Amino acid sequence: MTSPPTIALLYPGDRAARDRSDPAESRFAALFDAFNAAGVSAEPAVYNDDFADEVAAQLRRVDGVLVWCNPIEAGRRRDRLDALLREVAQAGVYVSAHPDTILKLGTKDVLVDVRDLPFGSDAVRVDSWARLAGELPQRLQRGPRVLKQHRGQSGNGVWRVEASGPALLKVRHAQRGSEEELLSLQELQQRLAPYFEPENGGHMVDQAWQPRLVDGMVRAYLVGDRVAGFGHQAINALHPAKDGEPPPATSPRLYHPADLSQFQVLRQQLESGWIDLLRERVGLDRDQLPMLWDCDFMFGEQAGSHVLCEINVSSVSPFPPSAIGPLVAAVRARLSAA
Repeated sequence: MTSPPTIALLYPGDRAARDRSDPAESRFAALFDAFNAAGVSAEPAVYNDDFADEVAAQLRRVDGVLVWCNPIEAGRRRDRLDALLREVAQAGVYVSAHPDTILKLGTKDVLVDVRDLPFGSDAVRVDSWARLAGELPQRLQRGPRVLKQHRGQSGNGVWRVEASGPALLKVRHAQRGSEEELLSLQELQQRLAPYFEPENGGHMVDQAWQPRLVDGMVRAYLVGDRVAGFGHQAINALHPAKDGEPPPATSPRLYHPADLSQFQVLRQQLESGWIDLLRERVGLDRDQLPMLWDCDFMFGEQAGSHVLCEINVSSVSPFPPSAIGPLVAAVRARLSAA
C-alpha cells in the first residue's frame, strides 16, 4: 500500500510547545483535521532558533511544509529559518512559502515593482536617508506620503508623513498605540534611521497616501492563483487625527467566502489578469506562487478601483474558513504529483 503524503505545519513556539506538539492547542486545529480527513498526514513542526537543527531533521522526513512565521517574531528574525527552508527545499521537500518567493512578493519592494500596473500607485524605493531628505519635501507638496520599511508586520515600520508649515511634519507610526507627532525633518531622521541599516533591508519604500483608507481595507486570500475568501476591516491607525483626537477605532476583520457579491469585480480582476501580471512582473512561475497568501487592497479614488497596500506571505493567519478546503486540495494535489 502507498503511504499517505505527509505535510508539516511550521509555526513558532517554545520548547514546551514543541515537546507537546499538540495540533489541538494550535491555531491550525481545523486545518490539521481537514488534512487528515483528506488523507494527508499532517504534523506540527513547532519552530525556534534554539532547536532549529531538530526541526530541520523533522522536515527532511516529510513531503512538504507550510510555514507560518513573521519576518520579525519576538525580536528574532527569520534568517536561520530561511536558510533551513532553503536546505530542505533543495533536498526535495516542498516548501510554501519558499523564502525566495517571499522576497519577491512579501516585502514592500513589490509596491515599486507594480506601480504602473492597474492596481499600482505612486511608490518609490529610497536607498538612503540622504536621498529621502532631499526628495521627501518635494513629494509632500503633492500630498501626504506613507514610508514603509522593507519588511515587517502589524504596522511596525510604517509611517504617515504630512507637511505642516514650512519646517514641521505631522508624523504617525502605524504601530498600535502610536500618536500623531509634530517633528522636524532631522527628528524624523532619528526615527527612520534604523530602517536604512543593512540588517533591516537598507532602504524604505515611499508610497502616496490613499485618502480612502478610512473606508477600510479589503484582503483577498488566495490559494495559488485562485481567490479563496475575503477579509474586510477598517484600518485607521494612520488616519489623520482631528483636533488632537485619536484616529477612528480599527474594527474587527470580517471574513467572507470567495463568492461574496460585494467583491466579485475584484475577484474577477485578480483571477483573470492581475495575478498573472503580478507574478510575471516579479519573476515567478505559476507553480511558485504560495499555497496560501493574501493581498491587501485600499480603495482607490476612482470609483471601483483598488490600490495594492501590501502582500502577506510569511504568516497568513487567521484566514477565512472558506480557504481551508481549497488549501487542502491544492496541497494534496501538489504532494501527490511529486
